[in-house]
Amino acid sequence: MATHPDTDAAFDFTRQVERFYAGLTSAATASATNSEPGLGGLLLYAGELDGDGRALAVAGNIAGAASIVASAGAAAQKQAIRDGVVDFLVTSLDEALRILKNEIRKQQPVSVCVTAAPETLEREMLDRGVQPGLVACGLHDAPRFPAWLGNSALQVKLSPISKGQAWLNWSVAAEPTRWLPKLDALALDCLSLSDWSARRWVRLAPRYLGRLGQGVRVLSCSPEDAREFIARVQLAVKQGEIGVQVFICYGDNEQSFVTQPKPSTVSEGVIEG
Repeated sequence: MATHPDTDAAFDFTRQVERFYAGLTSAATASATNSEPGLGGLLLYAGELDGDGRALAVAGNIAGAASIVASAGAAAQKQAIRDGVVDFLVTSLDEALRILKNEIRKQQPVSVCVTAAPETLEREMLDRGVQPGLVACGLHDAPRFPAWLGNSALQVKLSPISKGQAWLNWSVAAEPTRWLPKLDALALDCLSLSDWSARRWVRLAPRYLGRLGQGVRVLSCSPEDAREFIARVQLAVKQGEIGVQVFICYGDNEQSFVTQPKPSTVSEGVIEG
């Protein structure tokens, strides 16, 4: 299935966010105030506001953490605000802590970028006794990282797709704000109630990905759930409940499906076991 380069970039970024999200939620525990496990009340240090830092900050919001990230580059800072990667841009650790402490107390997600080089921010955090509960992978070369890790901080990295699961991607030909929520609802119906991580991802990822993931969806799920989703989408399009052409890729783009409403010819694929 041919895609636009911008769509390819959106899929790639969304996949990266989802894999960081999977790494984060592996550390999630049940909350006393919420039956769904989450990272509310935990501080995530996402490192530098580079490609990984951007993805990790978004993943932290989806997972429910309060995130702090560093950047000395004005262009990167402004782009992160425009893209909705971070919620606040501040000039000092003091400003960041005021925001973070309030949201951590409420166990609400937030992402804050401090306008400083990562090494400078890390040194100040250490001097001030700021202890993240989660830290970005890749800080092992910094002398401050062992101190954080030694104080029980967990290291977060991209999580590989687990055995027995596969990628499921979907998009629509037009009006994504109208039709993608309907497809998201179908995806939720196909997921087990016990699969809280995937269900949280489907619910919250569109909100926090913003324009970076606009018009695309990515989900890591079981082959059985993928088959059920594809079948339900094809039926919904056939019955007129979904009135737009739907593109689905299953298994890391190994199988593609294009389903379009009448009066056009419906081209439907069948997944082989």
